[in-house]
Amino acid sequence: MIKIKVPASTANIGSGFDCAGIAVSLYNYAEMEIAEGCHISSADGSDIPTGEDNLIYVSAKKVFEKSGVLFTGLKITEENNIPFARGLGSSSACIIAGVFGANELLGRPFTRDELLDIAAEIEGHPDNVSPALLGGFTVNAMDGQKVRYVKTEIPEKLVFAAFVPPFELKTADARAVMPKEVSLSDAVLNLSGSALMAASFISGKYENLRRSCCDRLHQPYRLPLIPGGEEIIEKSYENGAAAAYISGAGSTMMAIFDCDKTKAEEIAKNILSDEIFTGWKYFILNADNSGAAAL
Repeated sequence: MIKIKVPASTANIGSGFDCAGIAVSLYNYAEMEIAEGCHISSADGSDIPTGEDNLIYVSAKKVFEKSGVLFTGLKITEENNIPFARGLGSSSACIIAGVFGANELLGRPFTRDELLDIAAEIEGHPDNVSPALLGGFTVNAMDGQKVRYVKTEIPEKLVFAAFVPPFELKTADARAVMPKEVSLSDAVLNLSGSALMAASFISGKYENLRRSCCDRLHQPYRLPLIPGGEEIIEKSYENGAAAAYISGAGSTMMAIFDCDKTKAEEIAKNILSDEIFTGWKYFILNADNSGAAAL
């Protein structure tokens, strides 16, 4: 039996739609062992699929198939701390748990880069699976079936405040409101922002992050689906945030602060003290620079 730890991830970061993401210090765990048939349970009482459609099971099976080893089944016990359907990469964490765990069980026939290609094939895009597997900040592009990426470690002085509302937002619903076409000026704004974001994280010029979060591809269309989301962005910037944006497809709103965690927690508590945020909660996190690991 093996135990796998996989971090949550915050993707898009404003202008980096479907290509940028950061691993953060909130974790799912999965215990896995080869078995006859499908045996899946939850260690934390969360409602999860327990059949062969379970995403960890599906992803692990894919690795067995690609390795050429006969797949007989798995026993999986999950501990899910990443909120479901909240834009913190819960599905990607399951995919990475499956592909990484299966690779460990098989004696590591695949490199991390090869596992990333498999995970992106399952997920359909690499922005969450890449940081969940590799850690840190990753900027990614698909080259056919191959993920081209650059990883940069994020220093501990950057603190991530995840504001999680009491409602889900399915990725399919969040994508459905986006336009099929955008203007040239909007495309240029996003291209310049995403390039600036990558360069800023790599160089440490975090004062540029607010501009790099400017987006016209998805955030203007998704914010109406997140009551209170626009206020979170405004209040975060009023309190000195370096960046504030919709995490992934939402519904979580993320703010990045260049301060200690005690100060960030004080700010988060103050922001959510407004009655319009009844039922919201927050996580104060750091970046995870290691990614998925066997424990």
